[in-house]
Amino acid sequence: MLLTSDALEALRHQLIVSAQAYPGEPMRDPRTTAQVAASAVIGGAAAIRVQGLADVQFTRTAVEVPVIGLWKDGHSGVFITPTLRHALAVANAGAHIVAIDGTRRERPDGLSFAQTVAGIHSDSHALVMADCGSFDDAVAAVEAGADLIGTTLSGYTGERPKTDGPDLELLNQIAQANLGKPLIAEGRIHTPAHARQALDAGAFAVVVGTAITHPASITGWFKGAMHA
Repeated sequence: MLLTSDALEALRHQLIVSAQAYPGEPMRDPRTTAQVAASAVIGGAAAIRVQGLADVQFTRTAVEVPVIGLWKDGHSGVFITPTLRHALAVANAGAHIVAIDGTRRERPDGLSFAQTVAGIHSDSHALVMADCGSFDDAVAAVEAGADLIGTTLSGYTGERPKTDGPDLELLNQIAQANLGKPLIAEGRIHTPAHARQALDAGAFAVVVGTAITHPASITGWFKGAMHA
């Protein structure tokens, strides 16, 4: 499961597709997730991001690109791969990169973010992506040893406003600081133009999820526009 530095570098300026469905939805099935992921790879996705242990396992067998895995447990606070136990389970399921909450908030198991990263590095071959909500989160995550920095939680932790599209200001601020780790743009990237803007703001790679893999949301956008 070791992701080499060359393989990570190959993600530069590439599209990462997040294939996720919410509990109770018809597509909430790891086999469906894997099929959606494989379809995204045919379209040019250079990596896939999925949620849930079974989804990671099925997706690993369906695609030959790096898999970013996470485990959502809960609905508020720190719930994206919230503990070291969750993170190691994701790594053991086959994720090349484990995405974890990268904010400075207290974690449910009482471990610091740095302790969590160190535990992942020592007990698995997975890299760590820190899902951050602010510039200070990103700085702290890099100092704690995270391998990649994402803007996933911008607008969801109370530190920054929820922008209509990607948080380009935050992306530019992190990029200008040159923290030395790949900066992954994620969150509210709903159009190809948004993805281009994220790269122009300094992103190393761009994650798109809902706009590609969530039919219920996409259908709602069209219907809303038609009846506005």
